[in-house]
Amino acid sequence: MADDSYRTIQQTAEGYYTEKRSRFISYAVPVRTVEEVKEQLDKYRKQYYDARHVCWAYMLGADRLTFRANDDGEPSSTAGKPILGQINSNELTDILIVVIRYFGGIELGTSGLIVAYRTAAAEAIAATTIEERTVDEDITVAFEYPYLNGIMRIVKEDNPQIISQKFEMDCEMTLRIRKGEADKLKNRLLKVETAYLK
Repeated sequence: MADDSYRTIQQTAEGYYTEKRSRFISYAVPVRTVEEVKEQLDKYRKQYYDARHVCWAYMLGADRLTFRANDDGEPSSTAGKPILGQINSNELTDILIVVIRYFGGIELGTSGLIVAYRTAAAEAIAATTIEERTVDEDITVAFEYPYLNGIMRIVKEDNPQIISQKFEMDCEMTLRIRKGEADKLKNRLLKVETAYLK
């Protein structure tokens, strides 16, 4: 995988796993911020208020450096860590996985719990669609109106997404392009007379 791309999930998906009458309901949820993670966790805690445990793990950011795991009362490292392990083994980010456990009356033991939470997390991931996204950079270029054609030719050839544009005597465009291609685009834009980056 390139430095300027990452893997995430397209939509929320649900998984199930049962072991010795304990039921594990799992959700893989696309999230972008810690605030979104908190909102989603509140939602699932309210929805499954009668469950014994609501365990979770998340990973955020293209660099995959922001993550946390929580056992929610299960023995240490038997729930959050195996859930996080599934996020890592699929190289995913911008994802929250919540696993809700309804206790079935029979203890599963440490290894049984690890397998159950890992499997439940894997089921939720298997039910969603994984996609590769690019890490993009926004470039704002300013130039005088007579040079619009030159700029537009570059935009047409390099095909960045146009975020905003204003065409007056002084023109300005904000373009979004994959990070790995940003320098090439900047260099080409700067070759157009009067153009400068903001």
